[in-house]
Amino acid sequence: MDMQTWRDGHDRATDAADAIRAALIALGVSESEWSGIRPTVTRTGRPYVHLGQLPADVVEQLAELLRRVATPEGAAVVYVQPHTSRRR
Repeated sequence: MDMQTWRDGHDRATDAADAIRAALIALGVSESEWSGIRPTVTRTGRPYVHLGQLPADVVEQLAELLRRVATPEGAAVVYVQPHTSRRR
């Protein structure tokens, strides 16, 4: 991959990482909880965002917001039962 392809991919990944950081800040999530978010680029130039390890309550908040945004008015909402561990 040439350097320009990498730069373009990195710019897109950085913008996306900044967008998710801003959303988490708007939810009141502290920086220490989302500090693992990193832009990354594959060897072919494809942009990705590594989300790292997020607390379960933060992921639940994000999932709830995504369900609200993705559900058109009047549509049925499918709720997936959260996984419960069988370990004791």
